[in-house]
Amino acid sequence: MALSPTNNAALLQEVDEAVRKDRLDSIWKNYGRWIVAAVIAAVLAFGGYLFWNHQQEAKRGEQAEALLAAFDKAKTSQPRAAAAELDKLIADGGPAYRAAALLQQANLKAQTGDLKAAAGLMAKVAGDTKVDQSLRDLALIRQTAFEYDTLKPQTVIARMKPMVDAKDPASSWFASAAELSAIAHYQLGQFDQAGDLYGRIAKLPDIPQSLQSRAVQMAGMLGVDAVADRATDSAAAETKGDAAPKAAAAKSEEAK
Repeated sequence: MALSPTNNAALLQEVDEAVRKDRLDSIWKNYGRWIVAAVIAAVLAFGGYLFWNHQQEAKRGEQAEALLAAFDKAKTSQPRAAAAELDKLIADGGPAYRAAALLQQANLKAQTGDLKAAAGLMAKVAGDTKVDQSLRDLALIRQTAFEYDTLKPQTVIARMKPMVDAKDPASSWFASAAELSAIAHYQLGQFDQAGDLYGRIAKLPDIPQSLQSRAVQMAGMLGVDAVADRATDSAAAETKGDAAPKAAAAKSEEAK
């Protein structure tokens, strides 16, 4: 007796389900214990990660409090207590807190006149590849400033070159690096290079007034009219600023 198409479809579905069940039973029989073990391992690993992350957060909080405490002690003329707190962070802190502690400890050494020790601490930060580059640049500038009287001008120029040649002239430490480099060029009798650097510093926006005045003065002494350059830049900026409202007004009139 022939089966109808509907009965054929139902039979095929039952056979298909039976085959799938046999396959699942076979997989579970052969690999069930490994599947369970893998699931348990994944759950334990995730739980371990959450616990570790919580521990790290707590540790970072403790390190932040310790760093602030060290800063407070340094401000209240407790250098030994501050140094003890900083030593703990240097030994056990994460990269950022360790770098901050080294920078502060270097400042404390510099305040006592021990520039050699201060420079050595700055060098540790500058050479730490786990620390953010901007912090390493700051440390290198400070190290060079502490060591300046013992360095050859060529060494100063070489150290500052990556920051001086940076594509973004308004980067965080360009002005400080450029001034150190300009002084070194001046000592070598390379007055054109020194004047150019002072001129570039003078044109920077948002730099300390003392640095800007010093750069303008030195640039003028070296034959670079940084005052005129600044005036030209300011006029261009004002013209550009005025042009936008005028253009908008002209478009409005045309629309009318």
